[in-house]
Amino acid sequence: MNWILTIGLLVLSNTFMTFAWYGHLKFKEYDWFSNLNIFGIILISWGIAFFEYCFQVPANRVGYNGNGGSFSLVELKVLQEVITLTVFSVFTLFFFKNEVFKINHLIGFVFLILAVYFIFKK
Repeated sequence: MNWILTIGLLVLSNTFMTFAWYGHLKFKEYDWFSNLNIFGIILISWGIAFFEYCFQVPANRVGYNGNGGSFSLVELKVLQEVITLTVFSVFTLFFFKNEVFKINHLIGFVFLILAVYFIFKK
């Protein structure tokens, strides 16, 4: 059952990461953020990224089979990447209405799913 906890923590981690890395691109739409210089934006993003690490580190510790978890390091990394792209895609479509999901994006995701299949194949 620790695999469920691992995946849940990775989803939370990647949600914070996505907001830290890309959320600031929407700041100009909010009056109190619009006048921030790059240093202020970096500090806010670091503050958000702190919570990313609060979930990422436990996810890796709980999920790693060297600590009694369900996943090898390679499997953890592939899971993290697929979760990152999934969270990013949802974030992009929800917050950035001008972004378009294209067929080449879908094809890329199919290849990622194939990567997961091959990585987890015993």
